[in-house]
Amino acid sequence: MATSNLRDIKRRIKSVNSTEHITNAMKLVSTAKLRKAKSTFERTREYFHYITESIEEIFNSTTDVPEKYLAGNREIKTRCYVIMTSCRGLCGGFNTNVIKEADRQMTYDMNPPVIVAVGSRGKEYYEKKCHYIHSEYCAPPENISFMETKGISKPIIEMYDQGEIDEVVMIYTSFVSTLEQQVKTVTLLPFQIDYDPNVMKLDKIVEYEPSVEEVFNYLVPKYVEIMIYGAIVESATCEHAARRMAMESATDNAREMLADLSLYYNRARQASITREIVEIVAGSEAQK
Repeated sequence: MATSNLRDIKRRIKSVNSTEHITNAMKLVSTAKLRKAKSTFERTREYFHYITESIEEIFNSTTDVPEKYLAGNREIKTRCYVIMTSCRGLCGGFNTNVIKEADRQMTYDMNPPVIVAVGSRGKEYYEKKCHYIHSEYCAPPENISFMETKGISKPIIEMYDQGEIDEVVMIYTSFVSTLEQQVKTVTLLPFQIDYDPNVMKLDKIVEYEPSVEEVFNYLVPKYVEIMIYGAIVESATCEHAARRMAMESATDNAREMLADLSLYYNRARQASITREIVEIVAGSEAQK
């Protein structure tokens, strides 16, 4: 009986030890990917921050923005959600937090929402809930290029222009630090322009050629493309950070479990040896 118990503990130690090797290897891989993704994110953020500031400057310097792009131009009945999740698991609450926020936002919708799923986890979840998924992009986020972002944003702009949707909401994970990520919700369309006094206005009068509408019809899709691509890069960085943290935690838990199992194994082995000695002594005394 004792031998069987020792064998079970030894088998458990071997299993946990194997798991510890896997989680530690995944942690190291995620650390390398995080370093690369963070570098890309920082370069992208610096560039896109300059572009978005320039666009906000234009918005704050003119009152001629076409009404269809401004908040309050139509009743919000149908929303389009751009939901960014991962294509792989083992990243803690990364996907769950995004989906929870999306579900919370959808509780206020008058009509069934239109979903654009970036990442297979979100797509699979909303397929099971029978939501309408207009389009899906299941390649790993870090592999989606800026040119491919047009394939995501163009159908969204077309649906908005044709009145099929009334608002575009993007839900993704924002990078705060390696140890902290937060789910963020951004309304891409329509714009809520508050004419911020802190945003520098253009000193000169700007004339738009061939027309204001033509210029903004070109500018708005570019703005949406930039915002979506920036969110994809940031979301990929957060995914690797979340996976590294999850794998580090799993590795630490496995090592603690190995220490406990080793102690339990040694105690059980010592108890087994003690019982055998007692049996031998008792047997020798019985023969006297």
